[in-house]
Amino acid sequence: MAQKFDGRLFEGWSEKLTRRLASGTSRRGVLSRVGLALAAAPAFPLLPIDRSRAHAATTPRLTEFQKNAQVTDDTRCNYWRYCAIDGSLCSCCGGGVHSCPPGTQPSLTSWVGTCYNPADKRSYLIAYRDCCGTSSCRQCHCDNTDGALPTYRPQANNEIIWCFGTSSMAYHCSTAALVGVAE
Repeated sequence: MAQKFDGRLFEGWSEKLTRRLASGTSRRGVLSRVGLALAAAPAFPLLPIDRSRAHAATTPRLTEFQKNAQVTDDTRCNYWRYCAIDGSLCSCCGGGVHSCPPGTQPSLTSWVGTCYNPADKRSYLIAYRDCCGTSSCRQCHCDNTDGALPTYRPQANNEIIWCFGTSSMAYHCSTAALVGVAE
């Protein structure tokens, strides 16, 4: 059975606490402490701070791929957008970084990765889409797994042929379209 709350017990306890506080302090004492706090508050920003840790927290730790990434040649595997690509690069097979070569069609699905651009030091969400319909290009094959996840997260796995929804499941090459800034 639930007991009823007795307000008299709480009232007695709070009255004792209030009387003890009132007997040990004066109005002048409280006012002087508040004045001291207000006078000392502007000095707090002048206290020394260990800024080395703050800088380390804002500087991202770069992976091996990110350290070696470049922004000029999209036909090489270390191009910054290719951090999680697996397959032939469409830029070597008659297409572009984000466009399929003639005679192929882009898959309706894609896998994603977050890649670091060393030029502006920001991370971007990249959608990797397979181009399907003809046999494999077999040029500029890359297998980058920076941030790749296991198969139980298929939207981020680069080991799957993503030609779902196309007229042919024949893989040709992969693109890396920029989706937006990763925040």
